[in-house]
Order: sequence, then structure tokens, then C-alpha cells
Amino acid sequence: MVVLAGQPRRLCLTLGALAEIETALGVAGVEALGARMRALSAGDLMAVLAALLRGGGESAFAGELERVAVSPVEAAEAVAAAFVASADG
Repeated sequence: MVVLAGQPRRLCLTLGALAEIETALGVAGVEALGARMRALSAGDLMAVLAALLRGGGESAFAGELERVAVSPVEAAEAVAAAFVASADG
């Protein structure tokens, strides 16, 4: 769980989320994804965050990301936490 826009949210790196992220970033494979994740634009970060939210069952919130107050730091920390959690478990 992470806090986004003042509310706890669940992010999950599912296989579907991973495929969505690869498509959004225009890469194929984990190695290419790792390299691409090192230089995300704001739009890329939103796409990755939305995919992880959908993977965690937060589809409604994912669809509202452009209208809610999520700071870039909050978004980046949430994405990092989701990837760390997937590596740990």
C-alpha cells in the first residue's frame, strides 16, 4: 500500500501490468524495460503508475490520475515501491 492524493492505494506489478508498461514505453523484455525506466518522462511515469494501480485493483483511481493531485515525487516513490515489493515477494 502507498498513499497517493492522501488515500491509501494498492499497486501491484502483475503480468498484465508489466505488459501494459512495456507497451506504453515501447519496449520488449525486462532488460529493455529496466533501461527505459531510468529516463521516464512525466507522461511515462503516469502510464506506469496507472498500470500498477490497475494491477492492484485501483482502476477507477488510475482513470482519474490526470485530475487528482499526485506529486511527481509521490508518483515516483509509489512506482519504486511497487517494483521493490514485486522483487521481494
